Amino acid sequence: MSSPPVFSPRPPVVVDTTLSSTPSLWDRASNWVSENKTVVYTVGAVAVVVTGAGVVYYLTQPPRPTSDPEKALGVSEEKRKSKKERRKGKKQAEEPKREEKAAAATKDRSTAAATSAEKATPIVKVEEPLPEVDETTVEKLSAQERKDYAARLKDAGNKAYGAKKYTEAIDLYAKAILCKPDPIFYSNRAACYNALGDWEKVVEDTTAALALNSEYLKALNRRANAYEHLGRNSDALLDFTASCIIDGFNNEQSAQSVERLLRKVAEEKGKAMYAARNRKLPSATFVKNYLQSYRPRPPPPGLEESAELDPESGLGQMRAGLMALEKRTGEAYESAAKAFERALERGGLGEHEAFAYNMRGTFGYLMGENDNALADLSKSIELQPSLTQSYIKRASMHYELGNREPAAKDFERAVEQNADDPDIYYHRAQLHFILGEYTEAAQDYSKSIELDRDFIFSHIQLGVTQYKMGSIASSMATFRRCAKNFDKVPDVYNYYGELLLDQQKYEEAIEKFEKAVHMEKLAQAGVMNVLPLINKALALFQWKQDYVEAEKLCQHALTIDPECDIAVATMAQLLLQQGKATEALKYFERAAELSRTEGEIVNALSYAEATRTQLQVQEKYPQLAARLQGMGAGLGGPPMR
Repeated sequence: MSSPPVFSPRPPVVVDTTLSSTPSLWDRASNWVSENKTVVYTVGAVAVVVTGAGVVYYLTQPPRPTSDPEKALGVSEEKRKSKKERRKGKKQAEEPKREEKAAAATKDRSTAAATSAEKATPIVKVEEPLPEVDETTVEKLSAQERKDYAARLKDAGNKAYGAKKYTEAIDLYAKAILCKPDPIFYSNRAACYNALGDWEKVVEDTTAALALNSEYLKALNRRANAYEHLGRNSDALLDFTASCIIDGFNNEQSAQSVERLLRKVAEEKGKAMYAARNRKLPSATFVKNYLQSYRPRPPPPGLEESAELDPESGLGQMRAGLMALEKRTGEAYESAAKAFERALERGGLGEHEAFAYNMRGTFGYLMGENDNALADLSKSIELQPSLTQSYIKRASMHYELGNREPAAKDFERAVEQNADDPDIYYHRAQLHFILGEYTEAAQDYSKSIELDRDFIFSHIQLGVTQYKMGSIASSMATFRRCAKNFDKVPDVYNYYGELLLDQQKYEEAIEKFEKAVHMEKLAQAGVMNVLPLINKALALFQWKQDYVEAEKLCQHALTIDPECDIAVATMAQLLLQQGKATEALKYFERAAELSRTEGEIVNALSYAEATRTQLQVQEKYPQLAARLQGMGAGLGGPPMR
């Protein structure tokens, strides 16, 4: 049973304020002052001081003009009097000045007291009480009154929300909705429920908002978030996808949510599918390509076709399994897997017991039974440490499970057992290649060739690695040598064609694919490798957008090997590129059924869920269908290479 989903902390929710009433001059001035405290501009002789009481102008007045030249020059009348007159005048003036000073002091104290009293008196802004409305009273209001009341109630709700008084805000928005059912009011009330973690209510209110405006992005995103918290991931994926389409995929957060939910939905379904799947081998093409990645070796002594063995004994079953592998068909591979299983059940294998565990582990790995396969390969190593192939296969399994360190150690142990086994270096190079460590991969491929020049796949993979390193001339030279020295091997032309296709040399690429197909038919070595057919289909699609011929080639590949997951996935992509999402979905789901591991199932289901969601969006939001088509092939995955 899977553990419950862990959710990250709720993101801040923004209340929509687009319908707020216009603030008064007093409010605007007060807000501005609170931010700017005191600001003084000096313009000419005018100092403009902005204060909490408004804008006050203090005028700096220049001296008034006068007709008296002395006054104009600054000569006072006192200076023109005689010394005696000045003394007399001064004495006479002292008394009234003292009185004036006393009077002035008294006046100043009175003025100061009055000013203090004025400042101490607060200016109280009296707000009109909010209207009380209910289902009965609202019916008596005119249309304009309802509109005005709704705006005031909504503004009050916004203030309550800003103060984190969510219950009060919910009540205010509810009254606003009574006056005017507006999508913004529903969405804002949903924001309150979001803050309270009441996800069912969030869904309810955002759904009401979307019923009034189906392209209201805030409501869509809020509902998607609520669905995800409720574990309704498919519903959340649908809403986030619709949001992305409406927004033209410009909202990075929504786009990331789509990717996250696609993965989450695919993982949930993939886990269940993997647990319920039937134990079976992958396509014959896959098994054949895997087995031929190891150098062919003769049967161990005592298991030859000429050996006299009881067919029903453990050794007899081992030989039967080895003989079945030579036929290279899907049915033969199934027979081989069962024979190796019976061989261990019947026992009496002697020195071949380690080899029997190796082969059963190999087929367990191919069936995706990693735990059992690891146990079998470990048992093989325990019984016969010198069997390097068991180390190599276990290393590859460790890597596939994400255990890089044990994988590296197994390769080291294999080298310790037999440093001259070219398979060690070939498969270690494969892991370096997957990791993008091309220099190390090239070194190991070269070492593998040095030890055995007749194994074609070391040469092919070296050429591909050179290409990845940017040494295109060296890569092409390697493939020309391969075509000369291994002119009867179809894989040379298939891989050569892939590199030409990557360079957009379509005609040359198609020529190589056709030659590979022809040689596969001549080989008559079991099931035909259908990869050249699929590659030719891709080339025709990229070169000429020839969907008809590309589909025919994929169908032909599936006729030869119905279980080939690559052919199925390619067909799905071709259909999706043509806008045939319903048909594409069936193929993506089929690809998931054919997948070998849980990871492969999840990957295939990611495409399937993206396609399914696209169809649901088109059904639920038909007005978005044209917009989606204008964006390209849709959400079913990346463009075909």
